Amino acid sequence: MSNSIIVLIIIGFILQALFIKTEHEKKYLAADILKGSASLMFVIIGYIAYTMVNNVFNKMFFYGLLFGMIGDILLNLRFVFEKQGQKIFLVGILAFLIGHIIYLVALIPQAGHVWIWHCTIAGALAAVCLLAYIFKTMDVKPAFKIFGVFYLGAVFIMTAIALGIAFFTPSKRAIIYAIGAVLFTASDVVLIFNTFSGVTKFSLRITNLTLYYIGQMMIACSLFF
Repeated sequence: MSNSIIVLIIIGFILQALFIKTEHEKKYLAADILKGSASLMFVIIGYIAYTMVNNVFNKMFFYGLLFGMIGDILLNLRFVFEKQGQKIFLVGILAFLIGHIIYLVALIPQAGHVWIWHCTIAGALAAVCLLAYIFKTMDVKPAFKIFGVFYLGAVFIMTAIALGIAFFTPSKRAIIYAIGAVLFTASDVVLIFNTFSGVTKFSLRITNLTLYYIGQMMIACSLFF
């Protein structure tokens, strides 16, 4: 990667750290601006990769990153407009869902026709187990349950297929992307437990946001390999 990409990565992590600090101080508008700015860094990296190698795969991943940025802004915008917080949160989840579907569509042609079904089933089963635990132990509103089924299903299936590609047809791109996808999924799991378990911890918020941002950066940077 070029020096300019490394600079963008460093700027992104600085902005993400400032966002976490500012959100903790409950300066929600400033925090959302910082969060959007941090997300813009991995979108710019994805766009640079797309312009360098103008193919369908890079183009789709750029759009996936773009929807990730939109989701980022919306998820934190719910703190700015508290009365519409639930609706904004759900639209943010929808933006992430669209991004994951785009990733899936880009990944499927890279996968083997035999083992892709094994990965899909494994991802779906993992999502079902997690959802069953969440619905049994946490108080989740019906709207969140509906969105959760589709969102977690897409996330876990996408991650399982990414891991399958990295394992069966390994390459630097596939491995970096798979690690990024795993971190992204782990961040979602932490977010769910920190949001719906009834006990919100700042340490888990830091973990959630850090895993997520590293994951997105790795997904963006994988396009250069």
